[in-house]
Amino acid sequence: MVPEPKLNDEKAVKEQTKEIIERFLPYPRPFAIRLWDGTELVGSEAAQSTIVLCRPGALRRMFTPPLELSLGEAYIYGDFEIEGDLPDTVALIDNLVKSIRFSPRELNTLLRAVRRLPMEERRTSGSGRGPVQTSGMLHSRGRDRRAIQYHYDVGNDFYARWLDSSMQYSCAYFPTGGESLEEAQRLKMDLICRKLRLQTGERLLDIGCGWGGLACYAAQQYGVRVHGVTLSEKQAAYAQDQVNRLNLQEVVQIDLLDYRVLEETGFDKIVSVGMFEHVGRAHLPEYFAKVYRMLVPGGLFLNHGISRATSREDVHSWPGMKSTVSAGLKMASDQALYQKLIGAGSFNQKYVFPDGELVPVSGANLIGELAGFEVRDVENLREHYVLTLRHWVHRLGEEEREISNLVGADVFRTWELFLSVSASSFDVGRIGLHQSLFAKPENGKVHLPLTRSDIYRW
Repeated sequence: MVPEPKLNDEKAVKEQTKEIIERFLPYPRPFAIRLWDGTELVGSEAAQSTIVLCRPGALRRMFTPPLELSLGEAYIYGDFEIEGDLPDTVALIDNLVKSIRFSPRELNTLLRAVRRLPMEERRTSGSGRGPVQTSGMLHSRGRDRRAIQYHYDVGNDFYARWLDSSMQYSCAYFPTGGESLEEAQRLKMDLICRKLRLQTGERLLDIGCGWGGLACYAAQQYGVRVHGVTLSEKQAAYAQDQVNRLNLQEVVQIDLLDYRVLEETGFDKIVSVGMFEHVGRAHLPEYFAKVYRMLVPGGLFLNHGISRATSREDVHSWPGMKSTVSAGLKMASDQALYQKLIGAGSFNQKYVFPDGELVPVSGANLIGELAGFEVRDVENLREHYVLTLRHWVHRLGEEEREISNLVGADVFRTWELFLSVSASSFDVGRIGLHQSLFAKPENGKVHLPLTRSDIYRW
C-alpha cells in the first residue's frame, strides 16, 4: 500500500479534519465538536455535550482501524475530551455511528483521508500500566492468574476511592431506584443470600470472592461458614484483613487459589459473583461440572454474571435457523471485515478484562443443565447495573485528582471510559446481568419453597 501524503500545514490539517467530521458525523449531530484551536462545529439544538479534539492529530488517533481500540486509546491518552455527561455522550456516539452506512468505496476514501492527518507523539501519564501482555495457553491457570491480576491488582486504594465500603465490584440492587450505592450493595448481598436460602451452620463456597464483602456479610448475617477464593493477591490480602478486623477467623477462610484446584467437597451452597465472565466459553462445561461435584445433593448454586445478547450465530444449527452455504460464507466474510475495521472487544481485551468472554445466559444455563443442574430461577438485573455504573462513574469523577495522582491519569480515564461504555451497553440491552439459581437434585427432590415470595419480603 502506497503511504498517503501527509498534511504538514496546520490550516490544511484543520480543513481536512472539518471535512472528515462533516462526512462522518454530519450536522445535525447530537453533540458539538471543538477543535484544538477553539473552532466549534455546532451540534443540534438539543446537544448538551461537546467532543474536544485536543491536537491536530487527534482524529487520526481516533479513527485508525481497529476503531474500538483506537477510540479507547485516544481517550485514555488525552487525544480528545468529552465535556458533558460521559455515559450519555458515549450512548449518543454509539447510536450515531450505528446509523451511518458507508459503501466500501466511501469507507476507503474516508480512511485514506484520515491517514493524511499527522500522527503526533502520544503523551502518557507515566503510570507504566499500558496494554496487557498475555502469553501461554488461553485460560491456563497461569494465564488466568495474570489476567485477573492485571485488572484487580491495580490497587485496593484505587478501588476503595469509588466503590462502596464493602468493596462490591458488581451490580447492586435498587428495589425503588432511589437507594444509595451503599444501601443498594447491601441489598444485593442480601438478595443473593436469600436466593441461596442460607441457613445457620451451612458451608458456603464463594468463587471469586473479591475483597471479601459477601463472604463476611453471609457469615455475620446468616451464620454460615464461608470459604472464599480469588486469584488476585491484593484482593486476598484485603479480604483477610477484613476477616481479621471483624473477628470472623473461625467462620471465614480466604485463600489465594484457583477454584479448579480445590479438592474440598460437601458445600451446602456455592456462589459466584462476577467471575464466570473470566472462564471462557470453551471452559464452561468444566466450570459447571466442578461446581456440581463440590455441592452436596440438594445444594444450591447461584451464578451472578454478565451475559451478552443472543445472536443468530449462537443458534445457527437449531431448526429454522440454518443458512445456506453461500449465505454462511458471506456472513463469515462480512464478520471478518467488520472485526478488522471495528475490532469489537479489542479495547476491553487489551486494557480492561483480558481474556474475558461473554456468552448468552441461555447458553450458559444450558451448559449448567448438561452438568446435571436444574435451573430454578433466572433474573435479569441489567437496569440495576445501569444505576450501579452511573454511581461508579460519578464517584470516580469526584476523585479524579486523587485517583490520577495515585495510579496515573491513563488508568483513571480507562475506568471512566470502561464504566461509561458499560452503562450504555446495559441500557440498550446489548449485555445483561443475570442471576441464575441452580439446584443439584437429591433423588429428584429440590429443597426449595413452592414460591419465591420469601426472597422479596424485605
